[in-house]
Amino acid sequence: MISGTTALYGIFGYPVEHTFSPEMHNAAFEKLRLDACYVPFAVKPEHLKNAMRSVVSLGVRGLNITVPHKERVIAHLDELSQEAQLIKAVNTIEVKGGKLIGHNTDGRGFLRSLKEDARFNPKGKTFLFIGSGGAARAVAFSLALACAKKIVLRDIDSKRAEALARDIRKGTGVDTMSISDTMLALHAKEADCIINATPLGLKMTDPLPIHKDHIQKKHLVCDLVYNPVETRLLKEAKIRGAGRLSGIGMLLYQGVIAFEIWTGRKAPVSVMKSALAGQMK
Repeated sequence: MISGTTALYGIFGYPVEHTFSPEMHNAAFEKLRLDACYVPFAVKPEHLKNAMRSVVSLGVRGLNITVPHKERVIAHLDELSQEAQLIKAVNTIEVKGGKLIGHNTDGRGFLRSLKEDARFNPKGKTFLFIGSGGAARAVAFSLALACAKKIVLRDIDSKRAEALARDIRKGTGVDTMSISDTMLALHAKEADCIINATPLGLKMTDPLPIHKDHIQKKHLVCDLVYNPVETRLLKEAKIRGAGRLSGIGMLLYQGVIAFEIWTGRKAPVSVMKSALAGQMK
């Protein structure tokens, strides 16, 4: 039931029709019997400034931010969490005392999935990333803050990978490097965990982000793509006896953390997980 007292939450993005967040958060509100609702807002890039100006005046209690606004939205915020400052991207906004506070829950969401779903402790481990865009940035910084030993980045855009490597070294002191294709086999062999942070895998016809021969039984293979839940990469990892982690856990837990920031309540994780699973079907 929507009434004059209903608290409003939502997500700004463009396009935003594909988002799974409303179902997940509204299921959580219903479970906890909170008078609140979560809606998607299709905000074009040229309208972001005006949209952000309206948040406090309209009484919006909290927001998620998705592509293409995660970096641009920072210019319209009053404060940033430490993680958001390091990552230079925001996916969650807390409205507190009339101020907009930016957080990044993507990396923490991945870490929680890594520990709870894969039973994998990142401390002292070496990670190989394929891709160095926004998702890789959030996850790599969080792994560095969680005491990863080494982070290796491979991207077609070598300048972007080199820039991210510099930022991580400067921000955390963790050994981070960008590599070329010729070095991929060597670093795959040394890695404990391989992470696909590219869009490859959204379609089953997509090529693998890394050659199947680089995947070993000792690896944990993670795909940040969450739909389909089992990508071609994860299927190949299964064939080779490697550990596997789908991106659905990161999606779930980044939402769980955002929900708790907004409401100060413990999120009903099982309910949110079921809501996501229902949409996947």
